[in-house]
Amino acid sequence: MRRKVLGLLLSTAMVASVLSACGSKASSTTGTSATAGTSAAAGETSDEGSAAAAVDTSAEGKVLNICAWNEEFKSRLIDHYPGYEEVDGTTGKIGDVTVKWLITPNQENAYQNRLDELLLAQDSAATDEKIDLFLVEADYAVKYTDTDYTLPVTDLGVTADDMKDQYKYTQDVVTDSNGVIKGTSWQGCPGVMIYDRAIAKEVFGSDDPEEVQKNFSDWNKFNESAAKLKDAGYHVVSSHEDTFRVYQNNAALPWVDENNKIQVDENLIKWVEDSKNLVDSGYCDTYAQWSDDWTKGFYPEGKVFSYFGPAWLIDFSMAKDTEGSIAHDGGWGAIEGPQGFYWGGTWICAAAGTDNAGLVGDIMKKMTCDPEIMKDIVLKDNDFVNNRAVMEELANDESYSNEVLGGQNPLKMFCAGADKIDMANLTAYDQGLLQDFQSAMGDYIKGNYSSIDEAMDQFHTLATTRYPDLTY
Repeated sequence: MRRKVLGLLLSTAMVASVLSACGSKASSTTGTSATAGTSAAAGETSDEGSAAAAVDTSAEGKVLNICAWNEEFKSRLIDHYPGYEEVDGTTGKIGDVTVKWLITPNQENAYQNRLDELLLAQDSAATDEKIDLFLVEADYAVKYTDTDYTLPVTDLGVTADDMKDQYKYTQDVVTDSNGVIKGTSWQGCPGVMIYDRAIAKEVFGSDDPEEVQKNFSDWNKFNESAAKLKDAGYHVVSSHEDTFRVYQNNAALPWVDENNKIQVDENLIKWVEDSKNLVDSGYCDTYAQWSDDWTKGFYPEGKVFSYFGPAWLIDFSMAKDTEGSIAHDGGWGAIEGPQGFYWGGTWICAAAGTDNAGLVGDIMKKMTCDPEIMKDIVLKDNDFVNNRAVMEELANDESYSNEVLGGQNPLKMFCAGADKIDMANLTAYDQGLLQDFQSAMGDYIKGNYSSIDEAMDQFHTLATTRYPDLTY
């Protein structure tokens, strides 16, 4: 059933993208950093870090096209993949292979629309224009992995033994309905509650993680502490949206049952009720996540006590390189908070039809399975990597610390969280239903509906308009 539904979703999205692109030649490349058919001249490879150390590319295509929505993976390849050389902002080299980066931002579903368009044209594309590797997120991974547009990792030389130290949930996300793994990730994304140490000292008398955790060990204590923070002039979180992933990850039911009926878990209703209380009590605002208002709390003048997020939020998103930010000054700390959760992650998939299968497989193997490279990613980038042995070693390493977190080593918390992540409830509809539920319930939380029932009616309307095959 899942393969049939996903194939329909993928083909529908692709056709819609192609039809919309027909109206204007420019629309097919809007938002991309490079066009697949444009290749840079390949120069000589330096002796040091030669791509020969990675894989023999002589019998493969001479252009490696990579689709992504930001430059995170690009920075990981530049810094950690043997033999990668940066040419310019959209081009690199691995030996005599030119690497072209097709970066399309996520906003308004632009990345998926562009990716769908390119995959649909894969069979007829010229050799150097074929997509070789693309990235996906957990919320929509199965849209691609449960189709023939992606290759099994074993076809690329990545074995079960190579992946033996990966966290199981990262494999579950990209396992198709036949039990075949169709992608791999270098990172795990267990989440923590990230708090402002200075505010903790002022309001709770200590910034020590063990002491701060006592004030936020469950949702009742979270709300009690939110009241104390309000009295001191602070918001407990920036927005009601901050806590959604925590509640949603702890839901017992998948969004859609076997009969294609929408289900709303009681824990999601609890999120609505608790969020309504937070907003009505003045404990937080209603900013859209990632908006300029939401990120004001990255700075002391924003007066926000905490954010919920994984390692990538701490070191990739909280303005650590900006003078005056809390992260820049090492002013954050991390605790488990009321409940464990995960958020996000990036998976590498190989596009069917790639003429660089050997190179793609080597990138997958080195970037997601090589313990030395993965340890280097942790030490240089503070990312949480998808290797249990590496993470447990560093979690017990007294010399490891995170400057953003004031020298704290949070890895034991992250390791414990990663082992608890369960992706059994993943469905093909998650991304859209997540958006529609938050939209409708956000209107209720903001006071635009008089009851949850009214907001639920709106959610059902939005969801069944987006997915006509669903009922409620």
